[in-house]
This record gives sequence, C-alpha cells and structure tokens, in this order.
Amino acid sequence: MRLPVLPFALASVAPVPLLAYGGFAGGAALWGAVIYTSFFAFVMDEILPGPDPDGAGSGEFPAANALSVVLALSHLALMPLAVMAVAGLTGLGGGERVGAFFGFGLYFGQVSNSNAHELIHRGNRALFSLGKWVYISMLYGHHTTAHRLLHHVHVSTPLDPNFPPKGRSFYRYFLRGWVGSFTRGYRVEQQRAARAGRMNPYVEYVGGGLAFLAVFGLAFGWGGVLAWLGLCFYAQSQLAMVDYLQHYGLARRRLPDGSYEPQASHHSWNSPHWFSSHMMVNASRHSDHHANPSRIYPALRLPEDHPVLPYSLPAMGIVALVPALWFKLMDKRVDRVLANAQPATEA
Repeated sequence: MRLPVLPFALASVAPVPLLAYGGFAGGAALWGAVIYTSFFAFVMDEILPGPDPDGAGSGEFPAANALSVVLALSHLALMPLAVMAVAGLTGLGGGERVGAFFGFGLYFGQVSNSNAHELIHRGNRALFSLGKWVYISMLYGHHTTAHRLLHHVHVSTPLDPNFPPKGRSFYRYFLRGWVGSFTRGYRVEQQRAARAGRMNPYVEYVGGGLAFLAVFGLAFGWGGVLAWLGLCFYAQSQLAMVDYLQHYGLARRRLPDGSYEPQASHHSWNSPHWFSSHMMVNASRHSDHHANPSRIYPALRLPEDHPVLPYSLPAMGIVALVPALWFKLMDKRVDRVLANAQPATEA
C-alpha cells in the first residue's frame, strides 16, 4: 500500500468544501454535506468491501499526522461559520439553517470528534494540544482527561463512567456519562496537579469554553451563542453515542480479589465498514485501539476474535435511538460474545 493515508483524506475531507461554500450559499452544497455523512456513508458501507483487517503495517506515517492537523484546523475554521449559518447571519433561509445545523453538526460529531480522539493519543505536545482545543471548542475539553485517564484505565467496568451495561438505554447513559466523566476526571487531575505542583487542566477546559462563549456572544449575539450551544450538544451526543456503541454490555469479569480481568479484544465492538472507517479515521477499530492506544490510525487492525456490530457506527447510532429495537438487536449478541470469550489473562 503506497498511499495508506489517501483514502482517509478523501473520505474525511470531502465535506469541508461543501460546508464552507454551503454555509454561505446554502442549497445543494449544504444538503450534499448532510447526505454525505448520513445516507451516502451508509450506502457506501453496504456496497464496498471491507478494508484490510491487518491495517497499513508499522511505521511513523507522517502523512497521517498531517491529515489530522488539516482536519483539526478545518474544524476550528468551520466552527464560527457553522455558528453564523445556523444563527441566520449568512443569509440562509429557515430550512437551510436546519440543514446547516445537521450538516456541520454531523461533521463535527463524526469526523472532528474522531480526529480529536486520535490527536490526544499522540505523544507530540503540539498535536495533543490541537486535539484538546478541538474538544474545548465543542465544550467537551474534559474528555481529553476522561478518555485517557478514566476510560482507558477502567474500560468495561463500573469504574468507567462511560461504560454502558447491558439493558441501559442511550438516554439513561448519556447524562450519567457526561457528569461522571467531568467530575471524576476533575478529581483525577486535581490529585495529579497537587503531586506535580502544576495547574489543573480543567482550568483550561472550562476557561477555554468560556472564552469561546464570550467570543461568539460578542461577535454574533445571543443567536450565535444559542447556535453554538446547540452544535456543541449535538457533537457531544454523537461522541457519547460512539462510546455507547463501542462498549455496550461487554463487561469485564470481576475476579475473586475484587479487581477486574484484564481488558481484551472482546470488550469492544468494532465496525469493519470501509467508508465510515476511513471517514472517522479508523475509530471503528476499537479493540486494537484499546490494546495499543498509541498506535496511529492507519495501522490499527481488526483482531480475529473481535466482536462486530451488525452495521456501521453511524447506522447503529440511529438504531440506538430506539431502545427496544437496540436491545432486540444487541442483547443476544452481547450474551454470545461474553459466553464465547476466553478469560483474559495478564501478558
């Protein structure tokens, strides 16, 4: 594979010019961006063969980091345009403003979130900070802490506020996960800050969010503030939905000493669909990500024993909005995965 990053670039960057033009002009470009990240993505996932389960092999992949930078900077440039478009400050009509909300919101929720997640796992401080500020721009800066220091440590246990046990709907899960990740993450960072004698990064998370609020308020008025808050909520709900989809019901066993078995590939759901995988920079290869958090996205693999969702992540997100349908589709699959899983052991 000579250009392993090219398919990711083509799939993830394509909506940017549509949104940039459609935010001002509305019309086909704007609705094209909506369709691209929803119906078109679903159709392409259904008709295209799955990608190579072994990934692109080992290596540094400098082009992968470059693409992540482009996506992050595109997000930060699109955010004020999104606020203006949704607030009606670019001359869009009522229906087009609704289209702008879903067009920009879907892109932020699916691509920007996935890319920011990739960046906060990079060891380079500049890349890490860029991902953090993408999250801050969506009022989700604390996810930078909660994901790395809570989710990765306690995944698939009650100690992870973002773990959805079998039988819990997304609606019951969302608020608990948001509040729990914020408060528990704060306590973890407060302890780390006290030991290291440094500032708690929550000052930056909250202060940065307030700075965005002030800038959008001064520049675009209350209409802009409401538009931004709506876009943030929509993006946050999609990030929470991905966490819900990727770990639903796959609990780690409690051991006699009270600890939990080591995490393994059967504790994460995966989605081996070509188009959405590339659009979301391989966020769907979740088992390997948990096994190797620092592995860059083109190199992520699909283990042989990985649990697989019936449809792509965006499609399963629609299913999860109807709890009865979700439970009917997923609960038997959860039971089957856990029944067939070999107890995980320490390496």
